[in-house]
Amino acid sequence: MILSSTERTGDARERLLARLLDAFGETLPAPEVSLREIAARAGTSHALLRYHFGSLPGVLAAMLKARRSHDNEALFEAAPQGTFDDLVVAIWRTYTRPEQLSRVRGFFHVVGLAAYSPQDFREFIDSLDDLTKMLASLAEREGLDADEALTTATVTIAAIRGLLLQEVLTPAAHSEDAVDLILRMSKNRPGPPAHPKP
Repeated sequence: MILSSTERTGDARERLLARLLDAFGETLPAPEVSLREIAARAGTSHALLRYHFGSLPGVLAAMLKARRSHDNEALFEAAPQGTFDDLVVAIWRTYTRPEQLSRVRGFFHVVGLAAYSPQDFREFIDSLDDLTKMLASLAEREGLDADEALTTATVTIAAIRGLLLQEVLTPAAHSEDAVDLILRMSKNRPGPPAHPKP
């Protein structure tokens, strides 16, 4: 079988991405690192990185998308056996592990860049709805209609991302309290009374 040049380029890009992921493990390169430094660590050339990913933000976006896809596969495998609440807790625990800090910071860095140039980050942006869809599916299974399930999932993911940003900016935040807040909000559960009676 003869591969088209597009297919060959795609294969080369995937192989290069695999080298980057192997070289950096669970972490991401910091935004101040140069393409040359990243290339040296991955055992490749900065020219190849520039050709396949365009820029350092392009490298970060591709690595994030690949790592998030791997995380999502693991979360999706557990989801059919669990509930909406179980998946929310699993998402939170996945992304608040200390070894995830560089990736969470990298996520917000790339999201900030994408907000200014969405056309340059379309593939990354398109990948952001995966967890929302899975949560919406679980919410429907638990009795919400399709529109309400999607709205609940969308707001829940937005809350998770907002609270993750707070965790990055204010590390002393209380994770378990945050999870409880997200779950109460997503289910319209009443919180504890503001002024408990004696």
